[in-house]
Amino acid sequence: MDVEIAIKLVLFILLIAFTAFFVATEFAIVKVRTTRIDQLISEGNQKAIRAKTVITHLDEYLSACQLGITITALGLGWVGESTVATLLHPLFELVGLEGKAITVVSFVIAFSVVTFLHVVVGELAPKTLAIQKAEMVTLRFSGPLILFYKIMYLPIRLLNGSARLLARLFGLKMMSENEEVHSEEELRMIMSDSLKGGEINTSEYHYMNRIFEFDDRIAKEVMVPRTEISSFEKSTKIHEIFERMNIEQYTRYPVYDGDKDHIIGVVNMKQILTEMVRDESVRDEEVSKFVQPVIQVIETFPISKLLIKFQMERIHMAILLDEYGGTSGLVTIEDIIEEIVGEIRDEFDADELPEHHKLGEGHYNVSGKLLLDEVNQLLDLDMEDEDVDTIGGWFMANNDDIEVGSQVRYENCVFTATEINNHQIVRLDILKEEPKEETSMDEKEIE
Repeated sequence: MDVEIAIKLVLFILLIAFTAFFVATEFAIVKVRTTRIDQLISEGNQKAIRAKTVITHLDEYLSACQLGITITALGLGWVGESTVATLLHPLFELVGLEGKAITVVSFVIAFSVVTFLHVVVGELAPKTLAIQKAEMVTLRFSGPLILFYKIMYLPIRLLNGSARLLARLFGLKMMSENEEVHSEEELRMIMSDSLKGGEINTSEYHYMNRIFEFDDRIAKEVMVPRTEISSFEKSTKIHEIFERMNIEQYTRYPVYDGDKDHIIGVVNMKQILTEMVRDESVRDEEVSKFVQPVIQVIETFPISKLLIKFQMERIHMAILLDEYGGTSGLVTIEDIIEEIVGEIRDEFDADELPEHHKLGEGHYNVSGKLLLDEVNQLLDLDMEDEDVDTIGGWFMANNDDIEVGSQVRYENCVFTATEINNHQIVRLDILKEEPKEETSMDEKEIE
């Protein structure tokens, strides 16, 4: 083999390899996750530091990749076709081809071979590798790419500046000027994919979803309503409080002056117990002596802000006020935390029923305080009512006869009141049936 041909053949192979390098690097630095590179940097990975330099200056390094691909492509066109044609020329002479026929056939075959190798070996295979192994490719190739960028700095700056100017003429921004952010829905989809791929477990997935919903909740949606508030008048004696505490077993109680619309603070039973250890006569004193401040906010106050308020003021209970200034309910820090981690039960909640309990396929027993949105999500319904927030309120709004056993039908679901307390729906039984053409006359139809 001629030395010149051997040199061109080696050069051809090198150009294919360089093309593969630039193509793989280009796709990898776009595909790789910035958060993963940051994690590797925190673990002390030196290659990740170079990778971070590349992915934070995508404009410059993508231009370097493009310049590298262009140079190698031109080199392949110049070296490759003539080299392959020269190698094929003796073969065609053996089969009897002469003159222009050899030239034309050699060119066609040489062009096809070079194009095939360029596309498959230099483009498609490296692209597939980069997409599937973006992290590995980025870590390994960032160093050489930075070196190439430094060598070709001036041409890259010229090309990149021209591209930036052209992009701005059309009102576009270069990649480094656009922040990589994800919407809430995109993050939910990412978490769903991570759950399917086994990267996170079901509990973590539910926690993250609850956090997204957490920011949209207001205090009214998680409160203990006024009718269920256990409180004391400010002149109540300490021994009377302990008598009730023996039954209810709460740590904190609101204290009011006259009625529940005038709550003056909260009493902490731990503090009183500590005082009683020091002085037994505390039993006969009024609770007003031990009243501590309590947070008071309007019932539409976001629970995300209320949690911060709890943390800053070191108070674990808030009284909610309605639009007229009266007491609407109360919220504790436990009520807010439950919106993220789910229901929290302690040793005193042994008999407490969950907000929704599955009895069978399409059959549930739910609390009357369960939000309409949660019922819709549970049963795949679309119930709406601007005047009420809970399923108990919705049931009362659509049924004039509030008694145990009364029913309301919505679409193919039958809602039955199973527990009522002072005209308040405590528990409901929900049965989701197969769609029927006819409904019984003793059930109320909701359109």
